[in-house]
Amino acid sequence: MKATKPLPDTVRQWAQQRVGPVASERDASHDGDRSRVWELAGPGRARWYVKVSPSATFFTRETRAYRHVVPALGHSRAPQLIDSRAEDLAMLLTVAPGAPVTGLDVPSASWRSVHEQAGTLCARLHTPGTLDTGGQAEAEDALRAAADGVEKHLGRAGYRLTGDEQQLVRGYAARLRRIGPVPVGYVHGDNQPKNWLWSGSAVALVDFERARPAACVQDLTILAATEWLDHPDRERSFLQGYGRGLTGAERNALRCLTALDAANCLAWGPDNGDPEVTARGRRTLDRLMREDRP
Repeated sequence: MKATKPLPDTVRQWAQQRVGPVASERDASHDGDRSRVWELAGPGRARWYVKVSPSATFFTRETRAYRHVVPALGHSRAPQLIDSRAEDLAMLLTVAPGAPVTGLDVPSASWRSVHEQAGTLCARLHTPGTLDTGGQAEAEDALRAAADGVEKHLGRAGYRLTGDEQQLVRGYAARLRRIGPVPVGYVHGDNQPKNWLWSGSAVALVDFERARPAACVQDLTILAATEWLDHPDRERSFLQGYGRGLTGAERNALRCLTALDAANCLAWGPDNGDPEVTARGRRTLDRLMREDRP
């Protein structure tokens, strides 16, 4: 059982100044030290969430996304930012409808609907018009930056990858640097079902701490390495909601990105006691090694 994390007094007082008396609070954090989220209950059925970011970078990314990009998703399709407190890296958020889809017993037909709606929401995020001049430049450089980060992942993963696997990942990083132009926009950054809420009829997105300007295809990496491998119908549904298929350059980039993701998973997963992330990386590497053999 995870240890309950207490809501800091300064954050509680600040939240009550913004929304009024808080009758109760519940630790709603995920497992792991970096997640710090609390559900607050007020008079009647009023509810809010308080999130304390793990770093200033994540705080800046998430508050920027809530203020400038998330409103494009539409009413009730994401939490709304009530206020933020930079001194504590704290955000006060409304509650979006639904529950994380990964914890629900969702029928196959509904899974297709979930992916189709998620595709529609991602398309709204990825609209190039959301980027200013600096964001456009950052997005256009995102694939090269991802390729440049591969040595850091390999160094942290160490012995968890064989020499041949390291060579494979480096090859995909080099290939990623040669990818031609691809569509860019504002991406969620951790786009996967654990960050999708399902109300039974509608999807909402949560957790925007990794949101940033990037190549749009980067938002599909985790889905391509997990959900879509076993359920190609879900990929078709997502792209139907997305409103377009992927270009050849995007397909090429996506394969490269899954290889880089695998190295990152095998660096981060074991170090943070996350067997799901570790398994994702191992499965991807095993698959790419099989498929790339002459």
